[in-house]
Amino acid sequence: LWAGVGLVRGGAGTALVGDPATIAQRIDEYRRLGIDTFILSGYPHLEEAYRFGELVLPHLPTDHLVKVAGSSVNTGPFGETIAGDHRPKSLASAS
Repeated sequence: LWAGVGLVRGGAGTALVGDPATIAQRIDEYRRLGIDTFILSGYPHLEEAYRFGELVLPHLPTDHLVKVAGSSVNTGPFGETIAGDHRPKSLASAS
């Protein structure tokens, strides 16, 4: 973990530096602590995305289960997907 990256560029203040296996080990340490979202960057962006996918991802475990709140999709009256799992009660007009 290198904290000096903020001195040479804007954005995040820390960086993982090392060979692909070391980077994967550090990411997995964070994952085991409960961190499940990472914002990754590199320069140039597209090339670094390919490098990460080809070199680091194969070292990361893929046997963890995705946390799913429920198996059904909350949809509205026209079939559109609605965010969240709270569905308001249907109320009839009192007129």
